[in-house]
Amino acid sequence: MATVKLMSDAEAEQIPEVKAVFDDIRKTRGTDFINNVWRALAYDPPGLKRTWDHLKSVMAVPGALDPKTREMIYIAVSAANGCGYCVHSHTAAARAQGMSEEEHGELVQIIGLAGMTNHLVTSLQVPLDPEFDVKTT
Repeated sequence: MATVKLMSDAEAEQIPEVKAVFDDIRKTRGTDFINNVWRALAYDPPGLKRTWDHLKSVMAVPGALDPKTREMIYIAVSAANGCGYCVHSHTAAARAQGMSEEEHGELVQIIGLAGMTNHLVTSLQVPLDPEFDVKTT
């Protein structure tokens, strides 16, 4: 259950800062769909813009990682943080970027394995191997 009201398109049209962000989301993504997360953030227009700009600067700008890999990383972090909304939305985005069912299956196995081994290492307080420490000179 939401803790905030989700802003409608009609309401967004009345707030220039929100309308501008919603228009940019539509343009950047090539769709008329505005996710509920943006609708929830819209009641804080500066926060909405800041969050959208940050997301766009990391996820929508070409870089060393391809878009599918970025979305798969987002799924893994969202699963680790327990964000069901983000797991669902970024799984849909990764599939739209070409993630296959086989890739998704391997991804969730890696997420599960990493969670298990992270808990083991944390519980045991295993010291870092000197070979893994980045040497700065």
